[in-house]
Amino acid sequence: MIVGGADGCRTGWVVCRRDEDGTLGIRVVKTLAEACEGLSVLAVDMPIGLCDEPRPGRACEREARALMPGKASSVFPTPCRPALACTTHAEANATSRQLGVGLNQQTFHLFPKMREIDALMRGSAKLRRIVREAHPELAFARMNGGRPVLAKKRQPDGFAERLKLLAKHGLKWKPQPISGAARDDVLDAMAVCRTAMLIADGTATRLGPARERDRYGLPMNIWY
Repeated sequence: MIVGGADGCRTGWVVCRRDEDGTLGIRVVKTLAEACEGLSVLAVDMPIGLCDEPRPGRACEREARALMPGKASSVFPTPCRPALACTTHAEANATSRQLGVGLNQQTFHLFPKMREIDALMRGSAKLRRIVREAHPELAFARMNGGRPVLAKKRQPDGFAERLKLLAKHGLKWKPQPISGAARDDVLDAMAVCRTAMLIADGTATRLGPARERDRYGLPMNIWY
């Protein structure tokens, strides 16, 4: 199977594609729909499936945080669906707060990507079969024997440790500039590509109940 991993970047999405012979290709695309082309599985570092209220939130996120002591903050709280419809942080924060808890600026900055994947998944039954939610730090923890990588990926030691883990699991990359994406974005795309490989061969782990769905029938699971 041809699989891939995608992570949001400043110009769109950086995609790591792994062909059946193990060849890796890394590119930046403007839309997530482009990233899906020709793939059997695409693992994406972006939430799929949204709650109508911010609390208690998605079970998969709570499970993910519990698996990553010292790194739990890397699992951002997903906004509730009413907040995602808001166009300013002030409005989104107020809407979310009225429903239980406020929403930070960092999460609001991800709204365009969240809206894009939400529209894509709601609009295509075919893509719902291909695209799965993943999380790079969970992927790295699995590669690291279940232990979170605590060093920050933007620091030299954290970057080198993750690069080594990827190579150990069959995803080798010689760091080089990728127009439109930071090199830590590339690491994350490669990490969730590893998750896509596990999904394809039936050995990935799912967080959250198998049948948990949002109001539009989208799954609320994280795979690693």
